[in-house]
Amino acid sequence: MGRRHIYRCPLRWSDMDAYGHVNNVVFLRYLEEARIDFMFRLAPGEGSASFQGGSVVARHEIDYLRPLVHRHEPVTIETWVTKINAAALTLSYEIKDEETVYVRASTVIVPYVLAEARPRRITPEERLFLAEYHEQAVAV
Repeated sequence: MGRRHIYRCPLRWSDMDAYGHVNNVVFLRYLEEARIDFMFRLAPGEGSASFQGGSVVARHEIDYLRPLVHRHEPVTIETWVTKINAAALTLSYEIKDEETVYVRASTVIVPYVLAEARPRRITPEERLFLAEYHEQAVAV
């Protein structure tokens, strides 16, 4: 079982909708913040260019389990890898605190060469990094 990346995400007053809880669309922004924090962890240490050439989101899947209301404490977003293919990977997430899981989600990401407008294969360096966070998907 791989480890999970932990991201502490602050809630903003503007994240709430007319019903007084975090709007469903805002959760995708939270996932984006956690995903970027996770994927760019590989690059700074050794000055690697991994994942910096670009990537695109091919699919999001999200289950809203409990409403989340604004508060001053950040929520925790755990991110891990559930699938690694030749030219795509799947990240899974839980947005939660100690007592409650608010959202479970997954994102299929395709590494991309922006300058050439084409997908590319996952590099060996990226694969090693992703393998540290890899755990099998659990059927819900």
